Amino acid sequence: MPNEPLILTTIENGAARILLNRPSRRNALTPALLEELNAALDALHPDDLIAIIIAGAGPTFSSGGDVAGFAAHAGRARIDYAEKTVSLLNQAILKLLSVPIPVIARLEGFVTGGSAGFIFASDFTVMARDAFIAPYYVEVGFSPDGGWTALLAERVGRPRAREIQLANRHVLAKEALRLGLATHVVPAAKLDETIADLISALSAKSRESIAATKRLLLSPERRSEIERGLARELETFVETIALPETERGMQRFLAR
Repeated sequence: MPNEPLILTTIENGAARILLNRPSRRNALTPALLEELNAALDALHPDDLIAIIIAGAGPTFSSGGDVAGFAAHAGRARIDYAEKTVSLLNQAILKLLSVPIPVIARLEGFVTGGSAGFIFASDFTVMARDAFIAPYYVEVGFSPDGGWTALLAERVGRPRAREIQLANRHVLAKEALRLGLATHVVPAAKLDETIADLISALSAKSRESIAATKRLLLSPERRSEIERGLARELETFVETIALPETERGMQRFLAR
């Protein structure tokens, strides 16, 4: 429905579930959705929570940036739209990385483009067996955003990160588990049960130790490095979005 919130937040059994709620567009990211997501993250009280779950409504986690949204703008308006979209995405990623409680991504269907940043920023990814992760930038003509260059290499190694992106290779669940992009791979029907078990296990752990561990893993030096990497992604994305080749790539992609 047109007036339905783009982000739905519920709290159950000590966990906040944040749902990307644009299933008719495969939960594609727009400035409006990302503004609601940032507001939802800001409204949480981590001291009262065990974990944060981020998921997508419907059968798909998220298709990344809404190509139709970019294509609907021209000239300076497209550059401004791109800058706002990626800036808001970067803000959400940094908030997920910095929160002192575990972040769990519930991955069903697929995650492509910048929305993979929510996977890269999560501590646990519970992934359906038939799900996959893919970049798609070289297919459309965009440059990577969402941490594909700032965060992925730390997970899978630089050569593998390069190969996945340049070939636009789909990383299936089994490989995602092996590479460390997923922590659990289960049948889609078992996603929620697996997450509930994980939250139950986390509830028995020391909150102070979890917070300290996350704080040490995201040192000030590492956070600054990530911020610089995301800023470079933003700068290059904005430069690339204005190219004639990118316009042709978007039109080809939308015509499929």
